[in-house]
Amino acid sequence: MKVAVVGSTGMVGQVMLKVLEERNFPVTELIPVASERSVGKKVKYKQKEFTIVSMKDAIAAKPDIAIFSAGGSTSLEFAPLFAEAGITVIDNSSAWRMDPDKKLVVPEINADVLTKEDKIIANPNCSTIQLVMVLGPLNKKYDLKRVIVSTYQSVTGTGKAAVDQLNGEISGDDSVAKVYPYQIFKNALPHCDVFAEDDYTKEEIKLMKEPKKILGDDTFNLTATAVRVPVQGGHSESVNIEFENEFELDEVRKILSETPGVVVMDDVKNNHYPMPLYSEGKDEIFVGRIRRDLSQPKTLNLWIVADNLRKGAATNAVQIAEYLVANNLV
Repeated sequence: MKVAVVGSTGMVGQVMLKVLEERNFPVTELIPVASERSVGKKVKYKQKEFTIVSMKDAIAAKPDIAIFSAGGSTSLEFAPLFAEAGITVIDNSSAWRMDPDKKLVVPEINADVLTKEDKIIANPNCSTIQLVMVLGPLNKKYDLKRVIVSTYQSVTGTGKAAVDQLNGEISGDDSVAKVYPYQIFKNALPHCDVFAEDDYTKEEIKLMKEPKKILGDDTFNLTATAVRVPVQGGHSESVNIEFENEFELDEVRKILSETPGVVVMDDVKNNHYPMPLYSEGKDEIFVGRIRRDLSQPKTLNLWIVADNLRKGAATNAVQIAEYLVANNLV
């Protein structure tokens, strides 16, 4: 199993290498790929050093799978070239997510849509992944009517430069370049990604569109507000869910606790609830503060936390690759 990791020097690319190693993915040959300025440099995988190659050389090497985390424009340019060479691409950017001809996959929810013919597979937005891991099983049981989500997203979602900005502001180093329009330390910015139509940000639009595609259900409404907070790792979401059908809280907890990849942390009497600190470095989705909305019927409030670099990006991509291998789709 020859595997290319495109964007292997980036924050998510580095986590992808780590996750491939931790999960003992059957890599017989690793092909690290990055921008031209990184070609010839080394990356570590399983205590060995591998030399970074160019896109052209990676395609010529004919890997079975190429996992991309190199940005949308790079994916738009190069993913089709890999696919034309018969290589299955799992892409972590937003480039292909809403393309009607491409599958958008969270393996625990909808891996069964994948076929051998799928040569470019889209990895969802980090905030979407943790949301649909909870919405998916609840939709099957109670039928979603409306979802309101507010996110509290860590700076790692923006990248290394944002982490440097936060740490620079914490230490009082004014020389560190600013990637946000305001300071992030001791602050919260209701501004994730760029503003688009109707004054929503691109992050909010992704959250409103992607879950419907993944769940294969456009009968429910969803609205979002995405906020950047001074947290180093782990995204949090406050979610209000209105169902078509009535529910019992104990049954909701049981359904979620039996969902692969979901951990219920819901014991408020002992201050036991999900926080980014718990999620960092883990692959599970943590859910708690599960309670009825007292303002209207058939409506639930809950709180979801996950490591955005792992299940929100790298781990989900590797899980897609694992499913492809296990089902002889590559």
